[in-house]
Amino acid sequence: MKLLLHTCCAPCSVYCIKSLRKENIEPTVYWYNPNIHPYMEYKARRDTLKEYTKSIGINAIFEENYGLKEFCKNVIDDLENRCIKYCYKIRLEQTAKYAKENGYDTFSTTLLISPYQNHEALKEIGEELANKYGIKFLYRDFRPGFREGQNEARELGLYMQKYCGCIFSEEDRYKKQIERDKK
Repeated sequence: MKLLLHTCCAPCSVYCIKSLRKENIEPTVYWYNPNIHPYMEYKARRDTLKEYTKSIGINAIFEENYGLKEFCKNVIDDLENRCIKYCYKIRLEQTAKYAKENGYDTFSTTLLISPYQNHEALKEIGEELANKYGIKFLYRDFRPGFREGQNEARELGLYMQKYCGCIFSEEDRYKKQIERDKK
């Protein structure tokens, strides 16, 4: 199996890569995340992933596309459904397309480790794109290893982000504080 693994960040990749390697699957890490903002957050996640992949000797491809304007243009009319309607789809579609064009037969994503992501939507989008591009989508429920991977990432000193990635998810993490400050 030649697997291209969409990777949102180093901490989420730790357990996923370890788990796949236990199955004798050596993925190629693929960075494509035009949903991560602001730029310094994008850069911190990307650069941490670059360092981590070098340290564990895994192949990595970095497709640069900061994409703030395009992201905003595509989510502004339906912010509540931005993950499913845009963020998941744009990243998985680019991964599937790149995989197909570059000789991979399978693709997956580290988003599948997060208990905060919609797994059913990720699986459905992945399978839909697999059919569209004529390759396989590898679904794994990596969530049981979420805490283990996060703990290992901390031990390794990896940059640990505090929100999913987009500026609206950063606002979501401050909702309670924003409400308290209004009072």
